[in-house]
Parts: sequence; C-alpha cells; structure tokens
Amino acid sequence: MTAELDELLEAATAYRAPAPMERAAFLRKIGEEIEGIGEELLTVCADETGLGRDRLAGERARTVNQLRMFASLIEEGSWVDARIDTAQPDRKPVPKPDVRRMLEPLGPVGVFAASNFPLAFSVAGGDTASALAAGCPAVVKAHPGHPRTSALIGDAIKRAVRASGIDAGVFGQRPQIKMALNRRTP
Repeated sequence: MTAELDELLEAATAYRAPAPMERAAFLRKIGEEIEGIGEELLTVCADETGLGRDRLAGERARTVNQLRMFASLIEEGSWVDARIDTAQPDRKPVPKPDVRRMLEPLGPVGVFAASNFPLAFSVAGGDTASALAAGCPAVVKAHPGHPRTSALIGDAIKRAVRASGIDAGVFGQRPQIKMALNRRTP
C-alpha cells in the first residue's frame, strides 16, 4: 500500500499548475459535476451520515459556491499579491535592488476529510478547493464514515479533470490509497 501512496505523491509532485483561467474553469467544472450527481448524492450521504437532506442540500450548495468563489477570485487576480519594489541605485548608504514577488503554488496539499461535514469539509470542500485554486495538487484522505459519498465526489472531481484537460496529478483519491492511509491513522 505504501507504493500506491508513493505513486500518488509522485504524480502530485510532478503536477504543474495550468494558467489561472484554466484553473478557474476547472473549479467551475467540479461544481457542475457535483451538482450533476443530483439527488443520488443527497440520498447516499443521508444514508451514510444520518444527516437530514435539507442540511445536506445546503452543504452541497456551500461546497459548490466555495468552488465558484475561488474561481472568481482567480479570475480577479489580486490573490497573487504581486509586488514590484523598484531599484534605487543612488540610495545611500547602499543602493536598493529591484525586488519583484508574487505568490506561487508550492506543491501538494494533504487533505484529511472531516466526519461532521461530509461535503463542505470533505473531498471537494474548502481545503481541497483552496489548494486547487492556488494551483496546488490535492491528495485527499476520505473519511471512513462516508465512503460512498466520498467516492461520488472524488469521481466528480476526476470527471472535471478529464473534461478540463488538467493533468491527472492534480487530484489523488484512490480506494487503495484510502485504505493505506486509514491503516496509518489511529
């Protein structure tokens, strides 16, 4: 099982973020795919968690809205926090160099899904959505309390990956990986 996890992390580490507009479209596509699951998602999630359908419908909307909000933020662009500090070569006692900086993705983000929010803080929830928005790949450990719900959401993300032409290393959640991570968790 460790080999499976190593393979997943290797794919995530090799991932390079696409252009911002492609990432924004990808996040919106994930939201569409989640909405496309329809009533099946609510039924499966209610069966696994015992939570009411109204609560779950609200949580699904929250999840999809988070994805859309991050997509809009990407398109707006201020999140990169670009700074240009121009040089002052005549400054005393020492010249000031030209400094330019902006935020960039650093690498894979590990996400441990919550038990009490099977949608909004789970496979496609805020942690995963923000990682993907930043251009970081996400490696997700689904919560064992709602495995079918997690699989439905994970499959929706994988469909969005394929439809968007995004490198598959952007998202990792496989049954073998979930079992390996579950065994490592006390």
